[in-house]
Amino acid sequence: MGINFVEPSGSAEIAAFDALCWDYLAFLRSQTGPFRAALDIVYSDAIYAAALAKRPAPPHGLQRLALCDDQALGCGTIQTFQPGDAEIKRVFVAPGARGTGMGRALMAQLITDCRALGFSRILMDTGAPLIAAQRLYDQLGFMRRDPYAPGPARDAFVYFEMEL
Repeated sequence: MGINFVEPSGSAEIAAFDALCWDYLAFLRSQTGPFRAALDIVYSDAIYAAALAKRPAPPHGLQRLALCDDQALGCGTIQTFQPGDAEIKRVFVAPGARGTGMGRALMAQLITDCRALGFSRILMDTGAPLIAAQRLYDQLGFMRRDPYAPGPARDAFVYFEMEL
């Protein structure tokens, strides 16, 4: 599988990126329990749309679209959390591409991008029910940590950091 990681440009790539991000939100909303309740607070449709519209660009961050044979199969965003700290958000692999190594390759690209942008640390979180994502982040060398930002139901999330 030949994967290309691009910064979405042009209307087709931007639309594909946005569609994957909305698919990601739908996936998150399929979860239940405290995570779902917290998600409803942090990611209403309006808040999520506003986050997508920000479109971070170097040197403050970037968006990545994973393409295989010109088919959009994954996405991820890097944004500045505070000077020196990147936050990786909205990492998603389409269901048909899961189990192929796409998620690992996408995360490796995002880590490389964080280094290239000059960040010294990566912060990120994922939902407590998302065990496969947690396992991947552990395997990539992220360390678990306490919450790095205030918010609802912090126990519904698992927090990570990586020194670069």
